[in-house]
Amino acid sequence: MAYKLRRSRIYVPGNRPRMLSTCGLFGADAVTIDLEDSVAPDQKLAARWLVAEALKELDFGKSEITVRINSLSTPWGMKDLEAIIPTKRVEVIYLPKAESAEDIKQLDSVLEKLEKENDIPMGQTKIIPILESAKGIWFAYDIATASDRVVALSFGGEDYTRDIGGERTPEGTELLWARSQLVAAAKAAGKQALDTVHSDISDLEGLYKNAVMMKKMGFDGKAAIHPNQIPVIHEAFNPTQEEIDYALRVMEAIEKAKASGSGVVALGRKMIDKPVAEKAERVLMIAYLAGMIKEDELPESIRESIVKEGE
Repeated sequence: MAYKLRRSRIYVPGNRPRMLSTCGLFGADAVTIDLEDSVAPDQKLAARWLVAEALKELDFGKSEITVRINSLSTPWGMKDLEAIIPTKRVEVIYLPKAESAEDIKQLDSVLEKLEKENDIPMGQTKIIPILESAKGIWFAYDIATASDRVVALSFGGEDYTRDIGGERTPEGTELLWARSQLVAAAKAAGKQALDTVHSDISDLEGLYKNAVMMKKMGFDGKAAIHPNQIPVIHEAFNPTQEEIDYALRVMEAIEKAKASGSGVVALGRKMIDKPVAEKAERVLMIAYLAGMIKEDELPESIRESIVKEGE
């Protein structure tokens, strides 16, 4: 079972040396070094050099190392890739303002070329498109299936709201359809779905409530812009003890049915079908990767199939 924890990712401006040097201590599932929105045009060159050096030298702890480059339609996107991919440290490229399958195919082609030139295993560098416009959301499934490198779709709520001429509200009503569309597209393509930031860093209670709602909608994680948001996001996206206990009972029922040769699996009066079984496996995998349960507590079928993404 391939599963990668992406409950949280924290944006780190690429032109902030102090934040770059400490972001591995934040405990986020992923660190997203930003070369796009947080870096002014006249600072792009310096930030690109700084990020390349940071990738060569710094310890990012257990966090997945990701970089948000500038769009390839800008003068900076290609240069970003040419500077950071040769470091061999980048695990995921976040592509901003993705609006079509062609955007992904173009990035895929560039990554293939740079991987060959730098003796990097083909396909090792993954892609997470950021959907930030009405067009991007509309073509979400095409984007998700444009390349095997795509491992998730990410939502950019601030830019999306501006693009549709809407107003960002605490309730998030203006984002409901876009979020639903993105989740459906991502899951139809077998990819993860990652939610946008909660911009009020002082509102941790609101962040928690929103993150819990996003988990219920089907999202796998949420972006952070401050280290204090990370544990709140983890708490929201981690399975509850009740969810873990139920998932263990589901897997126990499945294993008992297999042992008896029965083709019918039931838990109490409820039939267990494929979606229920897959959700149980996912809950237990998240609990294991989050350190909530030990490997020997997992059902044997899951222990035997644990693999890292990309293996």
